Amino acid sequence: MTMHVTMTVNGSEVERDIEPRVLLVHFLREDLGLTGTHWGCDTSNCGTCVVQLDGEPVKSCTVLAAMADGHTVKTVEGLEQGGQLDPIQQGFMEEHGLQCGFCTPGMMLTARALLDRSPNPSEGEIREAISGQICRCTGYATIVRAVQWAAEHEGADAAGGGPTNGQLETEGAHA
Repeated sequence: MTMHVTMTVNGSEVERDIEPRVLLVHFLREDLGLTGTHWGCDTSNCGTCVVQLDGEPVKSCTVLAAMADGHTVKTVEGLEQGGQLDPIQQGFMEEHGLQCGFCTPGMMLTARALLDRSPNPSEGEIREAISGQICRCTGYATIVRAVQWAAEHEGADAAGGGPTNGQLETEGAHA
């Protein structure tokens, strides 16, 4: 038995026939090929699978794809626009918030949602926002600085000051 779903993912409408029990994380990764959304603990403890559902961060391992029917989903692939990194992506690069990268997509989407509703969050607000996610590498200091960097530079990158994905990949190759 399948059901038909329609949703907007990273600005594009998608339609699929799916099994009603498929989780959103698996739908994004396996049906749409959006592997930037990581699948971690499968118990909602680690938060690596966070995506935005109608602008709110959700753990996609706890959401059925059917529940996203008629809604808007944003994954880490949807942060970059027109070759321009989102300030939160650039902040992670500038402040070395990437570390091993496993938690990074979920952290970025949570941080993006925070900055969308609170453009100048305090360190405490940032730590509270990301408290549902586990980073096993950093102790969170570089992640907090990355979000602060993005808050300070929000809007500046829209004028063309940030690197493109190609520049990020090139710079990362020399690190």
